Amino acid sequence: MGLYPDIEPFDHGMLDVGDGNRVYWEVCGNPVGRPAVVLHGGPGSGCTPHFRRYFDPDAYRIVLLDQRGCGRSTPHASDPATDMSLNTTRHLLADLELLRRHLGIERWLVWGASWGSVLGLRYAQTFPERVSELVLTGLATGSRAEVDLMTRGLGRIFPEAWADFRDAVPEDARDGDLAAAYGALMESPDAAVRAAAARAWTDWETAFASAPPRSVPRYEDPVFREAFVRIVTHYWAHDHWLGGDEVILRDAGSLAGIPGTLVQGALDFGNLLGIPWRLAGAWPGSELVLVSDVGHNAGAAGIAAELVRATDRYRG
Repeated sequence: MGLYPDIEPFDHGMLDVGDGNRVYWEVCGNPVGRPAVVLHGGPGSGCTPHFRRYFDPDAYRIVLLDQRGCGRSTPHASDPATDMSLNTTRHLLADLELLRRHLGIERWLVWGASWGSVLGLRYAQTFPERVSELVLTGLATGSRAEVDLMTRGLGRIFPEAWADFRDAVPEDARDGDLAAAYGALMESPDAAVRAAAARAWTDWETAFASAPPRSVPRYEDPVFREAFVRIVTHYWAHDHWLGGDEVILRDAGSLAGIPGTLVQGALDFGNLLGIPWRLAGAWPGSELVLVSDVGHNAGAAGIAAELVRATDRYRG
């Protein structure tokens, strides 16, 4: 089962969400179809046209958006003048509700990848009456253990690349919170410091990709790179602004009654913490689908096929 053909939006705009922020959104597919919203990863990756292809365009009204500070939304986090205190999980949840009301949608399927799965889960826990189903991949829950794994734990598997990653922060910060150390570098008034930190961070993320190809073309765009790393470190250093550790897993029972499909690569490093099984076990009515020989990659053929199978099943 492949992806659906490329399509173009039939509507798009910039939504004023307050605080001087404007969020880019677009709608594709069937104007009177079943509503679905796509939550991209990162945080700070932005949406791409590829995400439109996981849905039957004859059946779905597909909503995509660039979350605060990234993609086509303004102000952009690559601008050092952008106030990052106005970019938190609470803000993103409020933005989703504002967009839903702006588009006149009562309930929608929530589709999320990686950070998008964190945001989608918390959105469903906060506004369960607004979510018809959840389809998630690259599962994460925003816990401190997940951040520690990505910034330190994987150093045992990729020691040389991790040493370069660690040594790119000041010596007195190397034994502490590396996400916070990088976040401080991304707030430097020196453009060269910010650029070097962004490059070191994306080099590390590329190094621990769990399966080839170990290259991310958009990491070569300095504007994307600096916004992405600034937003990621801002969230990781503050426990994703969730108000406590393992909050999403603690509240997973509140998702009872919302059907959910969890599609996970068997080689995703997040599996080392048991996140997919812990989430599925605590969420009545969810289904966990493991895809062999695939890592943290929503675009991999096996994962894409399962994601399409899920949205086909939920289209009604």
